[in-house]
Amino acid sequence: MNAKPLGWPGIVRLGLVQSAIGAMVMLVTSLLNRVMVVEYALPAALPAGLVAWHYMVQLSRPVWGHGSDQGNRRTPWIIFGMALLALGALVAVDALPALAVGSAFGYVLAITGFSMIGAGVGAAGTSLLALLASQVAPERRAAAASITWIMMVFGIVVTANVAGALIDPFSLPRLAMVASGVALVAFVVSWLALLGVEQRRSAAVDEAADDAPVIDFGTALREMLAEADARQFTIFVFLSMLAYSMQDMILEPFAGLLFHFTPGQSTQLSGTQHSGVLAGMILVGILGSAFGGGTPASLRRWIIGGCLGSAAALLGLAMAAQVGADWPLKANILLLGFANGVFAVAAIGAMMGLAGAQGPARAGIRMGVWGAAQAIAFGLGGLIGAVGVDAGRALTGDTPHAFLVVFAGEAGVFVVAAWLALGVTRARAPVQGIRQQEAIA
Repeated sequence: MNAKPLGWPGIVRLGLVQSAIGAMVMLVTSLLNRVMVVEYALPAALPAGLVAWHYMVQLSRPVWGHGSDQGNRRTPWIIFGMALLALGALVAVDALPALAVGSAFGYVLAITGFSMIGAGVGAAGTSLLALLASQVAPERRAAAASITWIMMVFGIVVTANVAGALIDPFSLPRLAMVASGVALVAFVVSWLALLGVEQRRSAAVDEAADDAPVIDFGTALREMLAEADARQFTIFVFLSMLAYSMQDMILEPFAGLLFHFTPGQSTQLSGTQHSGVLAGMILVGILGSAFGGGTPASLRRWIIGGCLGSAAALLGLAMAAQVGADWPLKANILLLGFANGVFAVAAIGAMMGLAGAQGPARAGIRMGVWGAAQAIAFGLGGLIGAVGVDAGRALTGDTPHAFLVVFAGEAGVFVVAAWLALGVTRARAPVQGIRQQEAIA
């Protein structure tokens, strides 16, 4: 039986899995962060360090991707990752009482929980993207990337609102109940969404896979990194996501220090930015499919436009640091989010095409390497932005100038990423991968 490209219902079902991942990650990176710092008066560096550690654990993504490449199906890897993620979230919550009294056991338990969270995100997320790359038709990739990421944001928003309503008045047993409910619902939803969605490969492909020698992880990784296109795309992913995340820790302090926003007003800026991100994702999903589909040329235009738009918005923030209260800050933040959403979704679409460049049996390790590059960038980006501002203020005593330098530097990284995208998305590899997938189908 020949495999057919994944239809819209199947894409939406995989989007539900992505939303479940987002829901559980939000539980530990946002809600648990607040509880540690506010309710338990723990140092803010503790949850920040644990979140950074979960990104470090995601360096294992290539290993998970290679494992799913070697099997006949990716669904078991996704379900295993979701189970590991859910259990890790509960372990992290269980560590709170011991952390509150300074017990060494609490630190061990928390590190264990966040290690499980990082490994679960790596296993489930990498295999999910590899499944999308293998079974989504080329002309639907831009829309598929938009759908899955919009649903992830939707899952985060819904979980934040529901968990926030249920957790008051706060108590540890109530937190444990809410966390258990979120983890259980997310796992069950993802399991039900995955039932029967993965298409069987053709008999010819199965026979070829059975006859092909098993390639060890080191060999597969070396083969991938030997390709110039794959190496350059890895650098692009790292640089673009580094620039994407550098403003995460400084945007709200920027609004408070220079524009005198209240905590509530500065928090609303995050909502403004995410609204822009969603608008950019939706635009690429609709117009990207209607005009040019998921072709490399179409995706290249969206990626470069999104990176340059992000650079322009960041240069606007650099100017805002000098102009002050007269600058239209909210409109600037909205533009930044919009451009971020455009480039991010288009880059994911290009990633799907490049992942299949050597056939479906190599999609997992490629997604794993790029996911690891993204995890490193996210872990470093916020740190570099915050340290850059702190260092600038300490050396010069000029807060506006410190923000100007960091935002301008971030814009420069986006320009370099756009230049790299001009080369990597022009490559022949995605076209070859599309042809191979069409032959398999």
